[in-house]
Amino acid sequence: MRYPEGGGLTAERRAFREKIRLRAGERFAAGEKTAVIAKDLRVSVRSVERWRRAWREGGMEALRSAGPANSPTVTDAQFAVLEKELGKGPSAHGFDDERWTLARVQTVIRRRWRLSLSVATVWRLLERHGWSWQAPARRALERDEHAVEVEEGGVAEGERVAAAHGAWIVFEEESGFSMTPPRVRTWGRRGHTPVIRVRGRSRRRISVAALCCYKPGVESRLIHRPRNHLLLKGARKNFSWQDYRDLLVRAHIQLSGPIVVVWDNLNTHLAAGLKRYEAEHDWLTTVRLPPYAPDLNPVEALWSLLRRAMANTAFDTPDDLDRVLRRELRRIQLRPHLIDGCLTATGLTLAPPTPPRKPQ
Repeated sequence: MRYPEGGGLTAERRAFREKIRLRAGERFAAGEKTAVIAKDLRVSVRSVERWRRAWREGGMEALRSAGPANSPTVTDAQFAVLEKELGKGPSAHGFDDERWTLARVQTVIRRRWRLSLSVATVWRLLERHGWSWQAPARRALERDEHAVEVEEGGVAEGERVAAAHGAWIVFEEESGFSMTPPRVRTWGRRGHTPVIRVRGRSRRRISVAALCCYKPGVESRLIHRPRNHLLLKGARKNFSWQDYRDLLVRAHIQLSGPIVVVWDNLNTHLAAGLKRYEAEHDWLTTVRLPPYAPDLNPVEALWSLLRRAMANTAFDTPDDLDRVLRRELRRIQLRPHLIDGCLTATGLTLAPPTPPRKPQ
């Protein structure tokens, strides 16, 4: 390792370089030429010329190591304070957007402790304390964090209801997929942007309603229903409450037990017909997620898996889109650990039911 965590050379490396300079000083005294010394010691001619000037002014002592550089550093206690400052966000420190760059962190350190660190030193400092360059997630300004915490408790209450009745806890969400695929980075010749040719006039879309189903001690399940958008005047393009009812009935049959459905406040989810159906069937219980909190729904992570698998895919016809979509959904269905990973991404956990106490 050339540079340790604190920056600068290691003690072994300093001793090695000092030895090279002293050998060069002995050859200066012998009157050897600069180019010959540089070739034999395998260093640059410019370095030998610099050493020769130092040797002329101070002799061999001028070629000895001056010890480790006294470079400014940020202690662990100072970094703890720095993390709190960075946690306030760039706007709190006078920057226009919410991007932490190395130069901006460098500015915060200079303002707080009057330390002048290089950009490379700031990078090493952040890396050493577990920071990395990441793409931020978007979150709505209207989101009420207190309501989210309260509703997380509501999800936990739904989990307790599911555990008490031996039910599945089911998360529902719907999304649309078009003929234009999402783009991801790919290798290409520098200066020549790779091109994906797609249907320019195609407006065909497929909507998918998916259920991520969880029950402690049982393999997770994925149940879905697609809906093709009909290009007819007045044709419905999204799911009706009857479609959601049929999907829940299908889940009840496939899971062979009662279900607790967790979904958002979409107006279709709040339809009077769906509420009436829930009241008439004791195997169905619904729990609402808070507004603007998609990060609490595992199905959102499922859509990310799907779009990543379908990225850069040129669909020629709507049938191609339907075929690839069904294939990728089936691939996830056969891999329960992917469905479990979607739940892990939300930060929610499903605890096994507490066994009843034995009578004493």
